[in-house]
Amino acid sequence: MISNLLEYYQMTKKYNMDIIYSGPLWANGIEAVGKMLRTRLELDEIPLSASQLVFSVFVEQMNNMLMYAEDYKPEGEERERADFPHKGMFVFGVKDNIYSLQTGNLMRSDRTSLIKDRIDILNTLATKGLRKYYMQTMRSEDDNIDSKGAGLGLIEIAKCANAPIEYEFIPVSEDLTFFSMLVTIG
Repeated sequence: MISNLLEYYQMTKKYNMDIIYSGPLWANGIEAVGKMLRTRLELDEIPLSASQLVFSVFVEQMNNMLMYAEDYKPEGEERERADFPHKGMFVFGVKDNIYSLQTGNLMRSDRTSLIKDRIDILNTLATKGLRKYYMQTMRSEDDNIDSKGAGLGLIEIAKCANAPIEYEFIPVSEDLTFFSMLVTIG
């Protein structure tokens, strides 16, 4: 067991992972991870402007996971949403004043093309284009019938990022896909 912990510790240092959370998603748990992130930012004396951007991305990523994460249910097993919170992961790392925030969660497979298309559009836009796209999105109706918001979260994330949003979709079953998103701020 100890050697496994040592390997894990070495891996976190190699990949500059400072905060790692994997487990159920619920408001109080996310609040606790947020407090840990804020404390980390304060202890490292990260400039206020960068700290605000990092925390803004964290909030948007967590909000997306709370709203859209799906649960893996073994075949034939039914679960009540209130009894089994969604599961997700969050990783935060810093290297050379570049802050990385990565999230991952299961989602319905039929939503992947919509999210991919949105991120691909956002990755082509500069700051001015993002502002214009934000205003257009606010004024238009959301084309995602399952959307629980106005679809502005990804735009907010793109506005804070200093590089294109990286993402990956990994099929888990016919109906579920693991969605991972990496955002860098620096």
